Amino acid sequence: MSERPASDTPHNPYLSDDEPAIQTNVFRVSGAGSEGVMTPDWVASEAPLEVRIGGIPTTVLMRTPGHDEELVRGFLYGEGVVTSADEILSVGPTHSSPEDVGGSVINVQLAQNRKGRVLDREFYSNASCGVCGKKTIESLEVRGAIAKSSLKVRRSLLHSLPDRLRDAQATFATTGGVHASGLFTPEGELVVLREDVGRHNALDKIIGWALSERRLPLSNHVLLVSGRVSYEIVQKAVVAGIPFIAAVGAPSSLAVDLAERFHLTLVGFLKRDSMNVYTHPERIVA
Repeated sequence: MSERPASDTPHNPYLSDDEPAIQTNVFRVSGAGSEGVMTPDWVASEAPLEVRIGGIPTTVLMRTPGHDEELVRGFLYGEGVVTSADEILSVGPTHSSPEDVGGSVINVQLAQNRKGRVLDREFYSNASCGVCGKKTIESLEVRGAIAKSSLKVRRSLLHSLPDRLRDAQATFATTGGVHASGLFTPEGELVVLREDVGRHNALDKIIGWALSERRLPLSNHVLLVSGRVSYEIVQKAVVAGIPFIAAVGAPSSLAVDLAERFHLTLVGFLKRDSMNVYTHPERIVA
């Protein structure tokens, strides 16, 4: 990433459309009685991405810039708008951008004979909510298959994954302000990692990568997320065929219910020496 010179006015992240982190000034105070000092620091970038389908504005995603085309592909696949890579003819940026908030615009051309459904969202989805903009509770219904993967993962290997994920998080190391999703083999090899201010965006980027690489379903992989596991994380894993989710944080009740329903292994509070296994522990071996 290119370094921006420090200034007296903090940089507005909405005006950055191509960098995962930007530099700003902070008044740093440490210790009681300290007068503090003005110093430059890095913050995670958050900017709007307008998605157009056939030139028609469809939705706005708040995200950390980077791997935008993967994000859009993964988002459309997770929403059921497309069911295969062949249904996306092209994904690419346009030269138009809303002047008042900055950001970027990506246009998608879909095949006329696609089997997917019409996107049922309102126009805006923020970075912290993977289901914001849904119109009805019925629209939250998950469309996916019961996981039948025979994948097995050693318990000792699982304990090592958070450190492996952290070591690969370049933007987090700079800003401390982004989530990460990492896709691992059962042997612990990191296949792909993506970062974003939205945890579900990071996963969408991985699914978009897998879709373009024609590697779906991801039935022989372990997904590790850097935060908590909510409904939308499990929902996206189900759609992508991921049978194993591990997290350094806690799952929600609906995440546990959904993982049980689709036979996913769900691990929370994963640390070097402990973990909570909420569903289907048979994929974990000593």
